[in-house]
Amino acid sequence: MNAFDVLRQRGYFEWCTNEERLSQVMNEEMITAYVGFDPTADSLHVGHLIPLMALGWLQRLGHRPIALAGGGTGLIGDPSGKSKERNLITLEAVMHNIEGVKKQLVKFLDFDCGKNSALLLNNYDWLSKITFLEVLHDVGKYFSVNNLIAREYIRSRLEDPEKGISYTEFSYVLLQAMDFKYLNEHYNCRLQMGGNDQQGNLLAGSDYIRRTNGAEVFGLTQPLLLTSSGTKFGKTEAGAVWLDPEKTSPYKFYQFWFNTDDRDAARLLKLYTFMPLEEIEALMTEHNTAPEKRTAQKRLAYEVTRTVHGEKTADSVVNVSEILFNPSINFSGVSEETCNMLKLEVPYTLLHDVEFPAGVVGVLSASGACESNGEAKRAIRQGGVSVNGAKITDEKAAVDRDSLVNGKYIFVRIGRKKFHMAEFA
Repeated sequence: MNAFDVLRQRGYFEWCTNEERLSQVMNEEMITAYVGFDPTADSLHVGHLIPLMALGWLQRLGHRPIALAGGGTGLIGDPSGKSKERNLITLEAVMHNIEGVKKQLVKFLDFDCGKNSALLLNNYDWLSKITFLEVLHDVGKYFSVNNLIAREYIRSRLEDPEKGISYTEFSYVLLQAMDFKYLNEHYNCRLQMGGNDQQGNLLAGSDYIRRTNGAEVFGLTQPLLLTSSGTKFGKTEAGAVWLDPEKTSPYKFYQFWFNTDDRDAARLLKLYTFMPLEEIEALMTEHNTAPEKRTAQKRLAYEVTRTVHGEKTADSVVNVSEILFNPSINFSGVSEETCNMLKLEVPYTLLHDVEFPAGVVGVLSASGACESNGEAKRAIRQGGVSVNGAKITDEKAAVDRDSLVNGKYIFVRIGRKKFHMAEFA
């Protein structure tokens, strides 16, 4: 299928320099496309995923992707869509961040698949070798200051004396255009993609190439993704949703996708998974017959978590969700990885020197699941306590070694919402 049509049908298209011609080129030959990432952090977040997924689809359809790390441009900072000056970061920090991002790109792109293998390049390798005089003499003359200051985000900052824009950030568009030209001349890259806030930069780069070497190149933007409630997708009260499990745990990552609004589910399945459209359509038909089962959200959360964190971790996350939200779950098959993941997500206590059999009341108070023996007894009398899925009705009940999950854990549920995990050393 024509790759351009796939990008449009799945929602990766908002604007293009020449739609008809790009569609024709993609239909006739392998095209090389790139997306740039300024490494302002050592991890990508879900806001980066749409252009990255678009690259992934292009590769799956026979084209060659380039992921461009902005080792050079990251030192400057893109002012596009920003209301104030960015804080500059050091070269050392930029290079550290690139190493972190590298590990995540391989989850979406194949760097060893033959002629259309993905490339990871760093624009510091060429930008750092260009002198300031060369930029002024060979590049700057092709960019109109009149056109640059006409851009809304620059004009708004120029008009606000409290903000303004430095010459450093003002020059960013030249560097991005130089990147596109370098990639075009050295890798025959003909397509640059990015978010819709990049349209001006993409136009400038395409025009710069046309005026200097006459090559036919294209720019294509993806839309800014808003939820059905009108908020920017990917933002939570806790901040960005990161791909790094140290910044956003796999469980919280899964829950972010699971909590998707029904109105957004189909669109997000198209954008953030590699599922065929026919399969998504069938899934949504099933979902719409019983929305309360959240069939679409479960599949969305699983697919994205599996892509980012791997199948084994995704399966463990599903198990964690079942343990926390399904009171009738069987604990006998819970894996050690699932237990380790639970330690990070629920109240957890490590107990030492416990003699078995151990009274449930004492375990509840010692672990902190209940504040005292008295509170533990009241909870049992009220019928709201279960240990490893078994309801406790006798205040004198005890836990023995054989009943521990994996020989060392108990999972305590008190009422509908309170969940506690204890490990016996």
